[in-house]
Amino acid sequence: MKIIPFLYILPAAFILDLILGDPPSFPHPVRLIGKAISFFEPVFRKLPIKIFTSGLLFCLFLLFISFLLSFLIVYMAQLIHPVIGIVAQIVLVYYCISVRSLKDAAFNVKRAFRNSGLEEARQKVSMIVGRDTKNLSEEGVIRAAVETVAENLVDGVISPLFFAAIGGAPFAITYKMINTLDSMVGYKNEKYKDFGKASAKIDDAANYIPSRISIPLIAFAAQILWRRGISSFKTAVKEGSNHSSPNSGYSEAAFAGALLVKLGGPNNYGGHLISKPYIGIEFEKAEWIHIKKACNLMILSSISALLFLWGIAMAFSRITSGLLQ
Repeated sequence: MKIIPFLYILPAAFILDLILGDPPSFPHPVRLIGKAISFFEPVFRKLPIKIFTSGLLFCLFLLFISFLLSFLIVYMAQLIHPVIGIVAQIVLVYYCISVRSLKDAAFNVKRAFRNSGLEEARQKVSMIVGRDTKNLSEEGVIRAAVETVAENLVDGVISPLFFAAIGGAPFAITYKMINTLDSMVGYKNEKYKDFGKASAKIDDAANYIPSRISIPLIAFAAQILWRRGISSFKTAVKEGSNHSSPNSGYSEAAFAGALLVKLGGPNNYGGHLISKPYIGIEFEKAEWIHIKKACNLMILSSISALLFLWGIAMAFSRITSGLLQ
């Protein structure tokens, strides 16, 4: 990809997300991705092969289709005019970033509690977490919202920017398919433990580097906001592995150290209590102010990620352009 398009694509897509967020009236590729997953799952389940193999083929097929379609969209747009090609990439990458919608979702939980009480806050937080929320305490609701902001900083911001920096919109859209596959079929229950295993493992691999990159980025943002960069970094390194996910714990632990708040711990999923260690157990319990602080930390970390990955992409483009000349 040429240097000039990179000059526009990542920052323009990021700014577009900050301005527009995710309006429900807009057509969204992720909704199409979800429909594609739901449509093709029963097709691949019927294949006369082992369920793990059919799940692997299902995943690889959808990743190939995602890459191919997004590549063709960009390619056809560039044939019309290079500027239209750049605009197409900006729009596609914008659809993959979730800074504004993540902040809005977290603030909706806080607003619901303020306006209607705990029950409404539970309902709002149930829309952004997988745990059972019916009997969550007030502190449990706050903690769930903060954890969602922390974990989705990687899935919804850093990883899409990372893959867009490597391969533009086609890579970003393909990553979005990986992430959506994991959220829809990457469960360890009886229905998906074999069929969704490949999707879950590929998602783990895709997020491995971005989740580790998040540690210094969050620590940097924490240092600017509250001079807690060292606390954030130390907590992430020490307790980032205290999570069932090989990736999510690092950003969550970095947030715990930055906010000086206790996260993680046991939660109910599907009516079953799942025991998980606390992250930042020596810190204070979550309070409503921590939702605003978590969003501020997420936004500044996102800007840091944009500048870092944008700079890396520009430098790489210059190096490769020089080698090809």
